[in-house]
Amino acid sequence: MAFGTAEDPGLSITPHIDSVDYPSTREELVESAEDGGAPVSIINVLKCLPSTEYASREAVMRDLSEASRRSARGGLPDDDGVRRDRRNIGRDLVENAPDGSTRHP
Repeated sequence: MAFGTAEDPGLSITPHIDSVDYPSTREELVESAEDGGAPVSIINVLKCLPSTEYASREAVMRDLSEASRRSARGGLPDDDGVRRDRRNIGRDLVENAPDGSTRHP
């Protein structure tokens, strides 16, 4: 799955999220991708986004890796059988980093 530059544009998810007006819901992202002729793999990744609402394109981009992981696992629980809430993986450490700290995810 291509998320950005220098990759096969036919597999890129970014054109499908660029055409959406924000704030947007996960369902609106999926509908926009479907209307734009996105491949099923992209639609499935969007369906696996952890949040139900997104304020910006950047918020969607931040959650894409989690969505890809969920899509690849078929939405199954982790190996220990526990289904965990992953809406905030590392987000607090990045967004609430003290001044002078690296804010790289």
